[in-house]
Amino acid sequence: MEKRFIDKVINQRQLIFMSLPLVLYVILFAYVPLWGWTMAFQDFRPGRAFSDQEWVGLQWFRHLFVYPESSPHFFQAMRNTLAMSVINMILGFTTAIGFALLLNELKNIRFKRIVQTVSYLPHFLSWVIVTGIVSTMLAVENGAINDLLMFLRIINEPILFLSEPNYFWGIVGATFVWKEVGWNTIIYLAAIAGIDPGLYEAAEIDGCNRFRKMWHVTLPGIKPTIIVLLILSIGRLLDAGFELQWLLRNGLIQDVSDTINIYVLIHGIRTSNFSLGTAAGMFQNVTNITLLFLANWLAKRAGEVRLI
Repeated sequence: MEKRFIDKVINQRQLIFMSLPLVLYVILFAYVPLWGWTMAFQDFRPGRAFSDQEWVGLQWFRHLFVYPESSPHFFQAMRNTLAMSVINMILGFTTAIGFALLLNELKNIRFKRIVQTVSYLPHFLSWVIVTGIVSTMLAVENGAINDLLMFLRIINEPILFLSEPNYFWGIVGATFVWKEVGWNTIIYLAAIAGIDPGLYEAAEIDGCNRFRKMWHVTLPGIKPTIIVLLILSIGRLLDAGFELQWLLRNGLIQDVSDTINIYVLIHGIRTSNFSLGTAAGMFQNVTNITLLFLANWLAKRAGEVRLI
């Protein structure tokens, strides 16, 4: 057994050497910083030596969960994070899968490539640029959305979209779809390309039209890809983002815009309460990891494809 392992390592030594820098990068920037989680169990004070820090156990976690009156905004931030994550996940999956199915049916290859290129270009835009575009489009004066709605006589006066809490989650979901739908579609198109063409020919012989072939051949063919991406998305359920919400937020909508990441910034870093911020961030990451393993276990129990 050991000899087989050594022979395998020797035969694959070139791949091992090529992957070594990436492994070291992950260890250095992903695992070594986990030492900072010790701050969640300390009354951390900058400038003190590690041995001089006061250990307080689970005090900061009780501060978040057991005594919410001492940290009233955390549950609100967790609600907002969950809501926006679920909205983004549902819209992201349905639009990307639907767009991939439609693109796959295009027969004009040149037009198909143009549409695909245009759709995924927003992915490369900075969130700062995206929020600037969204703010301009939703502006009260000369905003394209308000002008269009008034031209169609759907509304009589401009709507303050970025000042109304009821609109914010929808704006975040629509912005996420516009920016990421083209990029997410690439994965499904790659999965569709791997489906055996003979299945489409057999379906056509059986009298299936385009929509029935999509339902009975294409969707079952990309089902494993959908499940794997769904598992990964569930593993990010408490990570709704930061830049978009932070750049669009204001005093009128902060009750629905603040996520856990924004909570860590405001109540942890800005107030120099690094222990509280670390505790909130640690809860977020541990919960995401737990959800990832839970989703993977459920997929295994259901007999579906899984990560491990």
